[in-house]
Amino acid sequence: MTAALSNENLAVMTVLTPFAGALLIPLFRRSPNLRETVTLVTAGTLCLLTIGLLGPVLDGARPEMQILRVVPGLDLAFKVEPLGMLFALVAASLWVVNSIYSIGYMRANDEPRQTTFYVCFAVALGSTIGIAFAKNLFTLFLFYEALTLSTYPLVTHKRNEEAVRAGRLYLLLLLGTSLLLLLPAIIATWAIAGTLDFTPGGILAGKAGVPVIAVLLALYVFGIGKAAVMPLHFWLPAAMVAPTPVSALLHAVAVVKAGVFTVVKVAVFVFGVDNLSSLGQSAWLTAVAGTTVIAASIVALRQDNLKRRLAYSTISQLSYVVLGVAILAPISLTGAAMHIAAHAFSKITLFFAAGSIYTAAHLTEVSQLDGIGRRMPWTMAAFTIGALGMIGIPPTAGFLGKWFILTGAMQTANWLAVSVIIVSTLLNAGYFLPIVFRAFFREPPDDGHGPAHGEAPWPMVLALTTTAAGSMLMFFLPGIPYALATLMMGR
Repeated sequence: MTAALSNENLAVMTVLTPFAGALLIPLFRRSPNLRETVTLVTAGTLCLLTIGLLGPVLDGARPEMQILRVVPGLDLAFKVEPLGMLFALVAASLWVVNSIYSIGYMRANDEPRQTTFYVCFAVALGSTIGIAFAKNLFTLFLFYEALTLSTYPLVTHKRNEEAVRAGRLYLLLLLGTSLLLLLPAIIATWAIAGTLDFTPGGILAGKAGVPVIAVLLALYVFGIGKAAVMPLHFWLPAAMVAPTPVSALLHAVAVVKAGVFTVVKVAVFVFGVDNLSSLGQSAWLTAVAGTTVIAASIVALRQDNLKRRLAYSTISQLSYVVLGVAILAPISLTGAAMHIAAHAFSKITLFFAAGSIYTAAHLTEVSQLDGIGRRMPWTMAAFTIGALGMIGIPPTAGFLGKWFILTGAMQTANWLAVSVIIVSTLLNAGYFLPIVFRAFFREPPDDGHGPAHGEAPWPMVLALTTTAAGSMLMFFLPGIPYALATLMMGR
């Protein structure tokens, strides 16, 4: 009883810690060193608290706590289960690294409004942990919207015309999909199932026929706008106007991961995998996910701006997770969950590298990167590891997620999904390997002055080498993410 109570309190403390940090950071706005120290301490504390929950969850504990009852059956409540534990662990660990990177980036580029930046970052991470530990759809929806609102000031950080326009599109698509599609789906689910609590096997199983399930599933898939399923993906490339640490937050740590995490959570705990399979919902969802994977990859091939190429890569890679759900096989869902973690480490590495290149060399286009690997070897070596992770080549964690999803597709004879994975892997190689080739195998431009720059500030290099190493470490030691992913399915 004491251990259970301790775990419950630990779960609530984990959610509250980033919000406490957000309140403390402004107190030190006139002392940047103390402000950044508070940020790092908050991020480190969150990481340690999250790790503290890992052992009990792996041993079978499912800490939960009700915070507020709005009306009977509608509670603000938390419950830590394996899928949420995996998401929280990724977000909490990467916040530490992102904070280190942000200090180097924001100072080196003399960015304005740094206090606001760190406050919004902390609120965004608190919202992310709230999503991960939500016990029901109501709690998840509240923190999902808090994440949108807290990241809007980050997207519009530069406050120029382009940033304001991007922020407007960001809010329009993310709030619009939530209010017009996701919220009605949640209300309909409550009306049909009589509960919004996430339940193994699904709360809708046996309570609705094919037409209702098909409509509800479509409302959820497209209503979860953060998953960036086409054609509701435009906010993501537009948001690249933000500083690179924000791009890393959007693509690797919080926003898009909250989207695909929610898709997996809804499929497993609201609809039920067996229920979706028996009602024949795989085909159309495979087609939607597959179209997004291939189309976004083709668009990425045509992008010369490095961050935009990475943005379209993210849109494509996110739909691997949706594809893993669409296959509706236990092993493909395991792959989808593992791909959330693998993509996080690889993609944050790539954005860190892009920011380092901008900071040290003031370059933003792929066509400008000839020979840059000779001037920034640590950065481009890490970029190469991140790129291999996106393609799905060993020894990076990206291989594992793709392998499990492909295995599930072959087990269920879903040949469309098999084709999508094979073709998209070739496309991934097509838009990443030329960057690596340029960086290491082409001569740098001769401007008559010799090398004009070296590596970015050391905190940035430390961060990107750490995440690159993490991607490889996860390949050789996949035990924790694999265990959490399989426990999600009750195995």
